[in-house]
Amino acid sequence: MMTLESFEEASEAVGRVAQETKLVYSEYFSEQTGNKVYFKPENMQYTGAYKLRGAYYKINTLSEDEKKRGLITASAGNHAQGVAYAAKLAGIPATVVMPTTTPLIKVNRTRNYGAEVLLEGNDFDECCGYAYKLAEERGLTFVHPFNDLAVATGQGTIAMEIIKELPTVDYILVPVGGGGLCAGISTLAKLLNPKIKVIGVEPAGANCMQESLRAGHVVELKSADTIADGTAVRCPGDLIFPYIQENVDDIITVEDSELIVTFLDMVENHKMIVENSGLLAVAALKHLNVEKKKIVSVLSGGNMDVITMASVVQHGLVQRDRVFTVSVLLPDKPGELAKVSALLAEQKGNVIKLEHNQFVSINRNAAVELKITIEAFGTEHKNSIVNALNAEGYRPKVVKASGTYTE
Repeated sequence: MMTLESFEEASEAVGRVAQETKLVYSEYFSEQTGNKVYFKPENMQYTGAYKLRGAYYKINTLSEDEKKRGLITASAGNHAQGVAYAAKLAGIPATVVMPTTTPLIKVNRTRNYGAEVLLEGNDFDECCGYAYKLAEERGLTFVHPFNDLAVATGQGTIAMEIIKELPTVDYILVPVGGGGLCAGISTLAKLLNPKIKVIGVEPAGANCMQESLRAGHVVELKSADTIADGTAVRCPGDLIFPYIQENVDDIITVEDSELIVTFLDMVENHKMIVENSGLLAVAALKHLNVEKKKIVSVLSGGNMDVITMASVVQHGLVQRDRVFTVSVLLPDKPGELAKVSALLAEQKGNVIKLEHNQFVSINRNAAVELKITIEAFGTEHKNSIVNALNAEGYRPKVVKASGTYTE
């Protein structure tokens, strides 16, 4: 069972290896929400995520025989690194099974900690099934990433640190995948102060915990479709589910599109790289209908590969109307392109890309298509540019991401 004594023991053990992640006050999100918002930056842990806590404490509770057999786990990345690093510290060989869709940075870092990495399955649930099979065949000790009370107890040490630093905290927002982090934090938070509200946050495309709570028992989704790969779980843990039922006050779901713009907010206002799963607890701030409360959002991890970052930034800029594309039709005459360029310069629109298509119409004198990708300051500036083009008779069409047009 997860008891106060076990949490105290875990806190002492985890303190020997975990980074000290002091709370970070967010002036930007505090102003946006009317609350006092703090971040628990577990993205700054040595392995880039909170998972080291649970993995290290779990290994500390194993018998010598279990350690000698070697460890195996399944993970989308962060638990993999936590187990690999903790096993390295303990001198125990570790095998890690990861989904084939796992970002390369997580695969490479896990290997760098000395673990044998196998890629199997399209999501966590598929790779976990393979890991269980391998554990039986090889006689290895399985360390589950969330459906394990010792692992969840290790993760719960985060609550101990939050409350020590901010005793008057009102809300703690916690990302939810399989539920181990949320079970540990909520259980310890309620033990220390029952008045604290603990809110779990899931991606809308993988809300297995929300559906399970509604049903009153563990429910398995048909699929887990989300960019928050660390929380792309179809079924929560049955061992930790009763703790979630008893101690979590609510579950909020967040759309992937919200995570994209939240990534931009974190980079621009806090200079922090937080992976999509870790952003859940930040994006959820806008869903809380409260004011003048002290809220801590747990940033569960920061392991994001550069290609994913580039994609998220690009989509975020488009969502915020800071990059957009317009299509205009011009007569095929010398000087027409210069006129459009001069107009955009006057409007202080920064041209990123031009596509000049002479073959959009048989009558080139009447219609040559010019697609212009423009950098703007935001929606108001974008509208100003479009209106200026309209005023000159160009009848611009804004190109959506799908390639279709809007007037």
